[in-house]
Amino acid sequence: MKIVVTGGLGFIGSHTVVELQNEGFEVIAIDNLSNSSESVLDGIFNITGKKPIFEKMDLRDKTSVQNFFKKHQDVAGVIHFAASKAVGESVEDPLLYYENNINALVYVLQELKELPNANFIFSSSCTVYGQAEKMPITEDASIQIAMSPYGNTKQIGEEIITDTAKVTNINSILLRYFNPIGAHSSAEIGELPLGVPQNLVPFITQTAFGLREKLSVFGSDYPTPDGTAVRDYIHVVDLAKAHVIALQRLINKQNLAKVETFNLGTGTGSSVLEVIHAFEKVSGQKLNYQIVGRREGDITSAYANTDKANTVLGWKSQLSLEEALESAWKWEKKIRS
Repeated sequence: MKIVVTGGLGFIGSHTVVELQNEGFEVIAIDNLSNSSESVLDGIFNITGKKPIFEKMDLRDKTSVQNFFKKHQDVAGVIHFAASKAVGESVEDPLLYYENNINALVYVLQELKELPNANFIFSSSCTVYGQAEKMPITEDASIQIAMSPYGNTKQIGEEIITDTAKVTNINSILLRYFNPIGAHSSAEIGELPLGVPQNLVPFITQTAFGLREKLSVFGSDYPTPDGTAVRDYIHVVDLAKAHVIALQRLINKQNLAKVETFNLGTGTGSSVLEVIHAFEKVSGQKLNYQIVGRREGDITSAYANTDKANTVLGWKSQLSLEEALESAWKWEKKIRS
């Protein structure tokens, strides 16, 4: 079965390509390489013994998207990762985020609805909940006003998919992830941010390696046990496996509605300082960090209630925070060697 993975050479996309190929799917990876590298294909090959078909394409180019789907009418499903994803950057450049995250989604859905197998997995985010009123967060939690343009693009994206599924043959699963970290245990693929990392763990590993002078911890006055923000950090390999399970659910017509939603997390919240201390423990490295002011768009706390994903989807996270941090450190050392 042929599966399209947009953003297929990115952090989560590449790990999902690996898991799809391990399950016997034929994968076409689309990527514009704006935040990834073609060398990721070698990493995927080294793990699975097979390279996905690769199409370098910008999904904001409607004609390219139309031509792609004309060529590949036998696609059994699309997993849509391609999007800009940094909260801070989205606050500074909202139009970039609306163009990249919304236009690309619309163009893909316009073509997908013409295909006989219109199965669509959407890479969504716990940011749609904003600062949820209750922890842990269930799928029924109210969607709050977005605290950043990035978060808003995920809310709008979910609405577009829901509206489209009502009047087309598209069946979709929206996967709301919490905070993906780590790398493949082989250290063949991992997170490869271009420029200054926007996420905590690559900033930690780059600081430990000496690429960054120090790590900034944004805010120590949150109403949490140690004053730093709390998140649910999920190993990227666990996350990738959830996409394969979700896709198989649609292919096997096991979905109970045209659009289903699942939280993907571990169900445990960890503070920024807890992550730093866990990294110091697994790596044996002392981290140079400083507390600075809060960052605009950041929330206090977010961690998942995973009951629905565990029971309905049949997926559960397996890997620990320490294993994720250990794999991220192994990857960092490999790419710098």
